[in-house]
Amino acid sequence: MKWILGLYILNTIFMLIVALREVRRPAKALNWLAIGIIFPIIGFGLYLITSNPVRIRQERLASPKNDSDTLPDSFSRSASVIAQSLRHLTVQGLRIGNVQMLTNGIETYKKLIVSLENAQKTIDLEYYIYRDDQIGRRITDLLIERADAGVRIRFLRDGWGSRKFPRSQITRMTDAGIECRTIFPLRFPWILSTLTYRDHCKIVVVDGTEAFTGGINVGDEYTGLSDIGFWRDTHMRIAGEAAIDLQAVFDIHWKMSSPERAKTRVRRSTISEDTRKSLQDTRHMSQNSAVTLPGLSTEWGEELGTKDYNDVNSAPNTKTLHKAYIQTFEGNPGIPTQVIRETYFICLTQANRTIDITTPYFVPDADIIMAIKTAVARGVIVRLLVPRHVIPKIVGPASRTYYGELLEAGVHIYMYDKGMLHAKIMVIDSEISEVGSANYDIRSYRLNYEVCQLLYSAGVAQELTVQFERDLTHSTPLRMEELLQRSRSQRILEQAARLFSPLL
Repeated sequence: MKWILGLYILNTIFMLIVALREVRRPAKALNWLAIGIIFPIIGFGLYLITSNPVRIRQERLASPKNDSDTLPDSFSRSASVIAQSLRHLTVQGLRIGNVQMLTNGIETYKKLIVSLENAQKTIDLEYYIYRDDQIGRRITDLLIERADAGVRIRFLRDGWGSRKFPRSQITRMTDAGIECRTIFPLRFPWILSTLTYRDHCKIVVVDGTEAFTGGINVGDEYTGLSDIGFWRDTHMRIAGEAAIDLQAVFDIHWKMSSPERAKTRVRRSTISEDTRKSLQDTRHMSQNSAVTLPGLSTEWGEELGTKDYNDVNSAPNTKTLHKAYIQTFEGNPGIPTQVIRETYFICLTQANRTIDITTPYFVPDADIIMAIKTAVARGVIVRLLVPRHVIPKIVGPASRTYYGELLEAGVHIYMYDKGMLHAKIMVIDSEISEVGSANYDIRSYRLNYEVCQLLYSAGVAQELTVQFERDLTHSTPLRMEELLQRSRSQRILEQAARLFSPLL
């Protein structure tokens, strides 16, 4: 019995430490206290792992020739307030760029491959998930070919998200002269201090003037080939000076990362003649209206692309280039300011007419919920689109605990029924759009490296709104009656899932 009393006293001391450390964030403190009560000692260990600050020197994102405080005369009052507020948070002014919205994986990979083939000087890639599947091998082979042609290539992957990427492929890439690094690699014992942190960014910069970013990683699931089925996502192609800021984000993360421990042999061409010929055939894709990519299965190309993705998943005029003012902002656990969360809060509080939110993971904090509810109270029409089937499954029950109070406040909630919805978008007043890698959850606010863009363009907002309406045709409105019909066991499960929201 004495050892039980000793463990109780020790656990109480640990929980007091948690309470004192999180005194400024009472909701988080209460969550961890509850976890500590349910899982004595173990809960405190989880807290230490997930709350350990990143001890890496951080650089503030500030690119050259981006220090003007002048805003365009065309900006509304809301746009001006949002732009100035983000400028204060991040030291980021406005850039001008040409933006092309990409609303599925096939469309994105087609544009990406053409851009990689046309690279002359540099290619920088940063992905949370980079798989060694059909599309992954296609891009890897193309990178090796471009490296053989003299293009400098830097490849950065997240240690957790891309943990299954084989060492043999890293060796092939380094043999070809590609510089490969991992951010937060899974190496003991250092893994314990960085396990909770992830590089969730998806960035490709070609020759410093063209960039791809958004929610799409590299994997067959984004084309519908995996067991997951239909996958709805949004990505962007940005051309012009706005690519400079994404280059700056990549450079910061590159400096933080660890070189791959690959045994490099004498540099030589690592591509077979058959693969080289298949890659060369891809150069004709930009002139071909079909979505087929040579070397991949016809299921991935014509059949799937035509039936599910072109007719159902893509908004009209997706090839339109929109001129936009762009502000890039990043989530960074190494700095005290929660830029993602504060930017979302500012956008929600400045909206005057409409807010359309699309997100796969909706587990926000109390301030974001309050901002949404007060927007409705001001007369703003708020629509929230979330997937009915979420991966991982624990997120769905946690999200449902928020829906009741939002429905009572007047928020319109829609459940996307056609496969997995992975897009991360917010459109405000048909004028301002936010697109990026961040979700509405604690992990994106505090623990992940994220990158997002605010786009001030009526054209971009209109195209995203059209896509939102198309997504609604594959969605079902959530009614309060549906929530009230949940069993008691379901509600207990949902509350338990919400309790663990700091870990999701």
